[in-house]
Amino acid sequence: MANGNEGSTPALGDAQARRLLEAPPADTLKGVRDRAILATLLYHGLRREELCALRVKDIQSRQGVMHFRIKGKRDKIRFVPVRVTAQRLIEEYLAISGHKDDAGGPLFRPVKNNVTAKLDRPLNPNSLYRNIVQKYGLDTGVSVQVKGLCVHSLRATAATNALSHEADIAKVQEWLGHANVSTTRLYDRRKTRPEDSPTFRVRY
Repeated sequence: MANGNEGSTPALGDAQARRLLEAPPADTLKGVRDRAILATLLYHGLRREELCALRVKDIQSRQGVMHFRIKGKRDKIRFVPVRVTAQRLIEEYLAISGHKDDAGGPLFRPVKNNVTAKLDRPLNPNSLYRNIVQKYGLDTGVSVQVKGLCVHSLRATAATNALSHEADIAKVQEWLGHANVSTTRLYDRRKTRPEDSPTFRVRY
């Protein structure tokens, strides 16, 4: 069944997505990790739980192309090709984080833990929102422009962007792990693009 909430999730414009991607500092472990996370969300349309569940070994070569092995809803497995931009950022993160050989361990991990000091655990989905999406949304001003910015907004952005650039809707459905194409259609905003409005055809 389609999730009525998905169609109302705000998507970012191209310039806003770029601002978010470039917001984390490139000279700290947290910044390098956060750039890799934002690229993974914005280029691949993962749900936040799917991103947090990724393990190092879930980046696999298939037919010579790197893929994410994603465990979605109802434990359904799908393989999504990794965008080269994201692959480079993930490799950079793994090179400085020191856990690239921990194949069964979480791919994205906390950079500090004030409670137990243990870092070999997955990110918490709530901290993914609070410390990454919300933080950089506020830092860049994107949160002011996009009311209700959340982790799901990055999934909506990826889907809307792919569809507006003529991606096949059946392939987008499979890519997002939707059981029903009607859910995917909620992201298809090609008929409601502001730039196509008669508003911009009026001449005085």
